[in-house]
Amino acid sequence: MRRILPIITSLISFALAANAQTGTWTGKIESQGSKLTVVFHLDGDNPTMDSPDQSVKGISVSVERTEMGKVTIRIPMLSAYYEGLWLGKQIVGNFMQTGRSFPLTLKPWEEKLNRPQNPQGPFPYSTEEISYTNGEAVLQGTLVLPDGYSRKTPALIFVTGSGQEDRDETVSDHKPFAVIADALGRAGIATLRCDDRGVGGSTGEVLNATTEDFRDDALAGVKLLRERFDKVGVIGHSEGGTIALMLAADKQVDFIVSLAGMAVSGLETIVDQNRTSLHSAGYPDDIVEEYCEAVNKAGYALLHGERMPLPDELDLPDELKRNYQAAITQFHLPWMKKFLSMDMRPLLGSITCPVLALNGTKDIQVEFESNLGALRKGLPANPGNRIEAIEGVNHLFQHCTTGAVTEYRQIEETVAPEVLEIIVQWLSDQKNR
Repeated sequence: MRRILPIITSLISFALAANAQTGTWTGKIESQGSKLTVVFHLDGDNPTMDSPDQSVKGISVSVERTEMGKVTIRIPMLSAYYEGLWLGKQIVGNFMQTGRSFPLTLKPWEEKLNRPQNPQGPFPYSTEEISYTNGEAVLQGTLVLPDGYSRKTPALIFVTGSGQEDRDETVSDHKPFAVIADALGRAGIATLRCDDRGVGGSTGEVLNATTEDFRDDALAGVKLLRERFDKVGVIGHSEGGTIALMLAADKQVDFIVSLAGMAVSGLETIVDQNRTSLHSAGYPDDIVEEYCEAVNKAGYALLHGERMPLPDELDLPDELKRNYQAAITQFHLPWMKKFLSMDMRPLLGSITCPVLALNGTKDIQVEFESNLGALRKGLPANPGNRIEAIEGVNHLFQHCTTGAVTEYRQIEETVAPEVLEIIVQWLSDQKNR
């Protein structure tokens, strides 16, 4: 869930911190109206820090302690440090990064999260562990088979968002694919969800892999399902939603579900993500637009063999020049270069199978209006299509306040009930088409 593209995450990561004497210490940093949980593991010779709200674990830290109870934790990866005073039941201090200071109080506990939607038995379906290949890649996953299934049972393969995900698309202890697969299994719909290559039991090239490779992984799963089912579709989240559209345009599937899928170009999406992140970090409009224009020009230049703007040519604060340099370095990575070039709009007219496309109005990773608008305009008329904005939900389809990634972990809901209802009802209707 998939998950946010890594262009200015170093800018957001200033909201990390913490430490203590020994054991696990947890605190929350508040910045720009958001709270970030910080966890320090201080036992042993290799102390680490987690930022669970950002799904980051195991950052190496060093710890200095004095007899007077002063604790200093240095986090070289983040160019940050924490200084606090140990008061027995808590450590009171400040977290410093990029010249900014944030109060942070640590307490000796680790947050236990409630996930009430995680599937609970008894289950009216069985499961099989499945393994199949796409070239040298071996994909392993779970096939859900409703009781009494037959060849006429609709079947779908799940496709995750950007980044390497497990079969449940686990993020912040949420397992959205497991929750959706459970709802579909109870409604008599078969599903296959797999670990991405390089995750869990799956293998395959990752460093140089692009969206086209992940599309082919999904297609191999579609072909596997066709051996047992007459009607086979794809349900994809984020980048997976775009892959679902790609497979539909290639006439490889009978129906698709796109959840927070991208229909506009990857470059437009990256620019929009940066704009949203910079605004949330408190930068003024003129700085935000200067930065976003530079990112847009850099992406265009890369795709057309032209010269990118250099950081020193930009009238930006030093920290944004550093972020821009990191961005254009990332642009040259195989996955990112392909992502920037992707644009589904020219292909939408080729999609003749039914499409369910849902995007959240508070999604700050894949903006809902432009992407749903592109689908409404580009898809041929089909009575089976349903293109809908879901009010008040984020990129994971949780009801939320701001849509920020840092909220994911704090929200108990994994998938909004109305979203599950729409997906189940729409797919159930495919049985009769």
